[in-house]
Amino acid sequence: MRAIARLALATLVVAAPLTAVMAAHAADDPTPITVVTSDFEDGTVQGWTGRSAETLASSTTVAHGGTHSLAVTGRTATWQGPALSVLSTFAKGTSYTISAWVRMAEGSDSARLSVERRTSGTATYETVVGNTAVTSSGWVNLTGHYTLAADVDFLNLYVETASSTGSLYIDDVTASYVPALPIQTDIPAVKSVVTEFPVGAAITGAEITTEHGELLARHFNSVTPGNALKWDATEPTENTFTYTQADPLIAFAKAHDMKVRGHTLVWHNQTPAWVFQDASGAAMTATAENKALLLARLENHIRNVAAHYGDTIGTWDVVNEVIDESQSDGLRRSNWYNITGLDYLRTAFKVAREVVPSAKLCINDYNTNVAAKRDALYNLVVKLKGEGVPIDCVGHQMHVNVSWPSISDTEAMLKKFEGVGVEQQVTEMDVSIYTSSGESFPTPPADRLLSQAYMYRDMFALFRKYKADLTSVTLWGLADDNTWLDTYPVARKDAPLLFDTRLQAKSAYWGVVDPSKIGASASPSVSVSPSASVSVSPSTSTSPGTSGCTVTYRVTGSWPGGFQGDVKIANTGSSAISGWKLSWQFTGGQAISQLWNGSVAQSGATVTVTNASWNATIAAGGSASVGFLASWTGSNPVPAAFTVNGTACTVA
Repeated sequence: MRAIARLALATLVVAAPLTAVMAAHAADDPTPITVVTSDFEDGTVQGWTGRSAETLASSTTVAHGGTHSLAVTGRTATWQGPALSVLSTFAKGTSYTISAWVRMAEGSDSARLSVERRTSGTATYETVVGNTAVTSSGWVNLTGHYTLAADVDFLNLYVETASSTGSLYIDDVTASYVPALPIQTDIPAVKSVVTEFPVGAAITGAEITTEHGELLARHFNSVTPGNALKWDATEPTENTFTYTQADPLIAFAKAHDMKVRGHTLVWHNQTPAWVFQDASGAAMTATAENKALLLARLENHIRNVAAHYGDTIGTWDVVNEVIDESQSDGLRRSNWYNITGLDYLRTAFKVAREVVPSAKLCINDYNTNVAAKRDALYNLVVKLKGEGVPIDCVGHQMHVNVSWPSISDTEAMLKKFEGVGVEQQVTEMDVSIYTSSGESFPTPPADRLLSQAYMYRDMFALFRKYKADLTSVTLWGLADDNTWLDTYPVARKDAPLLFDTRLQAKSAYWGVVDPSKIGASASPSVSVSPSASVSVSPSTSTSPGTSGCTVTYRVTGSWPGGFQGDVKIANTGSSAISGWKLSWQFTGGQAISQLWNGSVAQSGATVTVTNASWNATIAAGGSASVGFLASWTGSNPVPAAFTVNGTACTVA
């Protein structure tokens, strides 16, 4: 999966019949120490510069506080914007909370807060706050969290936009930190309690420094480099391999006798554009020559990356997210599939077996607790293993929330792959406190944290029950200060892990380690999908009532030539919508390449999305969401109108 935006917030824990559940409270936190303040009230740019040829000037046209702000004009690319060097300000291993107020001069866009760091001339870009809607009508606050994990010779904080090059303003930028708390050494280590299988955490460089590294080594006996082993990190240009991001993580694991899961050799995301370009540099089409070239690049990549680590990495997610249950054959129409069919899967596993013969080789996917997704993955695994493709393991990501999925659906997932001749692993687990894309909490509510603890309790009890088949459980992160869910599916602070933003044990931790500390509760009964659709049984009433709908469209990520979007349908009527078809017009030539949680058809500018089988009904007051990847050139205007089943919807 992906990472990573962060925000430091205190975590509150319900006082149930417990004696050991403790957490930091806001009233007990020390006052943050501010290291950056930019208010532009002195009439200067206060050290800010443009990333290219844009113009920066102190302005009195609008201001968030006081009378001045920083005006940024003359932008010619979305990544151009105001930047501030924090090289001499930020210390390695310290978690900084960064806040900036932003508004557009005209119109609207999505803005994000990013960091560029360079080591020996090699640049790395990190998102602090993901795309957030910004207009010219008011100020919007971008607040996130950043930890510098490595020595660098360049470190800039900057603001950019997702789709336009319009002028913008920033004001009242601050960066601060709260002195770290020591980790708790008087509580049981997770790995000492859960002994049926290794328990791991996905990590970045931030997780192996200072108190984070102490927490990681104390509680976990397995790690997964979250992004450092993906194609864009290891082979950014053809046949030029670099392991500067991954090597320190692997070295930490070896020094602390931790197992390593490699993630991932093949994925449709975070793969450089050159991989899918033909010999002339044009986008590949499905020809015999391109198929041979693409498979050769795949083999070369695996032979280099897997061989670099050899036996150090005992398990590999060889391929990631290849299932699309909305397709008749259940296969994702990625560039890999469109050009090579199933041969990219056959090649990836066979080459990996040759290079690392002792490693466990996994096929990894999300939402495998959903029947259609689970069945499609099962059919693919059975087919490939029948051909002799060396699949050793099925990985279940398990990105879930406090109310979804049910334990019975998760058990059905595990049962499905019994007897197939594969191990099973939980590879990317986190439990979001949110049950819809429309929610956002300034601090995690106590009832959500308790529900989260119950979910962790029940899931780990189920996992331990299936210890004969389940050989590893990995959480997608170490603590709440560093989670990809802070920016996906929308920008908001989430708290999905066992330890809070100050690395203190939450009730979720006790749900795994000692459930008696959180009290008794039945398993969650409400089922809410990760796409924010309320799951309603087929018998839901569809009696006549007032109809109505509201559609929310968001660009959740953008890069040169492409973007990721999310569209939510909210049923504002008094009766259920039974079966839905969502339509809109792309006026900027955008083209959808992949879509999840539904089926898509695009004819010219017209996009039509039809429900999946499991989210066909939207209850009154409920919602359904779809996500997609698309291409764009020049501009990326937001659609102006949407219809559901031919009825115009309000645009939020």
